[in-house]
Amino acid sequence: MSMIVAILVFGIIILIHEFGHFIVAKKCGIGVVEFSIGMGPRLFSFVKGETRYSIKGLPFGGSCMMLGEDEEDANPKAFNNKPVWSRIAVIAAGPVFNFLLAFVLALAIIHVAGYDPAELTGVLDGFSAEEQGMEAGDVITRLGGERVMVYRDVTMYMYLHPSEPVDVEYRRTLEDGSTQLRKARLEPRYSEEHGGYMLGIQTRGYRQPTGGILETVKYGAYEVVYWMKTVVKSIGMMIRGQVGAQDMAGPVRLVSMIDETVEETRQYGLETMLLTLANLCVMLSANLGVMNLLPIPALDGGRLVFLLLEALRGKPVDKEKEGMVHMAGMALLMGFMVFVLFNDIAMLFFK
Repeated sequence: MSMIVAILVFGIIILIHEFGHFIVAKKCGIGVVEFSIGMGPRLFSFVKGETRYSIKGLPFGGSCMMLGEDEEDANPKAFNNKPVWSRIAVIAAGPVFNFLLAFVLALAIIHVAGYDPAELTGVLDGFSAEEQGMEAGDVITRLGGERVMVYRDVTMYMYLHPSEPVDVEYRRTLEDGSTQLRKARLEPRYSEEHGGYMLGIQTRGYRQPTGGILETVKYGAYEVVYWMKTVVKSIGMMIRGQVGAQDMAGPVRLVSMIDETVEETRQYGLETMLLTLANLCVMLSANLGVMNLLPIPALDGGRLVFLLLEALRGKPVDKEKEGMVHMAGMALLMGFMVFVLFNDIAMLFFK
């Protein structure tokens, strides 16, 4: 069952990504040769109109193969014969549809389960928050100059800056109902009991309902933004060497995560399991959208770089040179995927 769920999760995320390319290509009058889910040999396919629709053997990946996408073709419906802004729209559509999927799922999660406010329920004795006069009911609005919308913003900041002093801004509701913005500088202190640095703040630890449809939309949108920021910050940590190979999760470990999610939540009922899986889908879909927009050759972001250069220059980059760049990028990506795959296997069986 867990394997089926994992395949469905990956399949839906990839299907939406490729459908974004597909539907915008069709709207722009570009011929689509094949629309497929999965990679490898075809298990099932049929032809409708000019397009072959396929399901392939490996449940990871997918493709939307367009006419004249990688070679010259005189057909007016060929990708490279369309205006540059039409081609930009087609390439950008995949990541954009991933963000839309994440937003729709986030709306459902927020509507049913609510959001996690950055509101204090208390402060711990002997820590900086208590010494600076913070108290239950205070709502953190900024931390280290960064806007705080949900409590996970606080936990993410502390994860990235565990022992550094931090400037905090918070909102306090006074007895007459008015609000007051206050500031404090907090010094993290190591807690032997909790095994980490702490500011000494306490929160509910669970989600609370929103105040209506507008708040649901607001926090649903921010749910996507939060995961997009998390991906970007994680990439920054990788570049700075703060994240090692053991922290990188590939398809094998992601399947294992989904399996654990199903096993751990099924005892709490179908709704809890579905909400947890939806939250995982939001994370993965936003992750896929951001990663595909990175300016790396062979990815959507790398192709967008060349198309934007064409729009600025008024003429395309030499196709042979662009093809060589994408080929080199694909080789590097395949090497990286092999490394991540072996790392996944090593982490699962030799941890």
